[in-house]
Amino acid sequence: MQRIKADSLTPITLRVNGRRYRAAIEPRLLLSDFLRQECGLTGTHIGCEHGVCGACTVLVNGIAMRSCLMLAIAMEDQEITTIEGLSNHPDFPAVYRAFTGHHALQCGFCTPGIVVSAMAEVLGHEVSAGEIDDILSGHLCRCTGYLGIKAALREIAGTAASKTEQQIDAKGSDGP
Repeated sequence: MQRIKADSLTPITLRVNGRRYRAAIEPRLLLSDFLRQECGLTGTHIGCEHGVCGACTVLVNGIAMRSCLMLAIAMEDQEITTIEGLSNHPDFPAVYRAFTGHHALQCGFCTPGIVVSAMAEVLGHEVSAGEIDDILSGHLCRCTGYLGIKAALREIAGTAASKTEQQIDAKGSDGP
């Protein structure tokens, strides 16, 4: 392992979950690694490190984004919200109930990223089954088969799937 010279570190201050975090980091440090290593916020999971699995999803200025695709240094002056920050949101208990009630949790590795996306893109919005599929297409879950997750997202959105959509879901799906 190569040692990092102190003069190659760059001081940054990031605003995460309403709190300021200061650190001296390598300019190439990913936001996902900054959140876990410098902030101690381990709810942001690292799965693929290619932006495919969605486990590292956080909100940047209210928009769901993959933290493994962003450099921490580029996030100065941005508002970053992780799953830990969303757990204080007044609607989080309803989201939690929907996920547990529909058995959408399983191992939990993908759950933080999906919940972050759900709270940004689904909560309180009218969404169709197709839009739910689009949102979930950026998240890989190897445990649930997505049926419980889709049901939870429909509940969170306050929309009921049409009878046709329910019949399609009842037949099963290998993915989003």
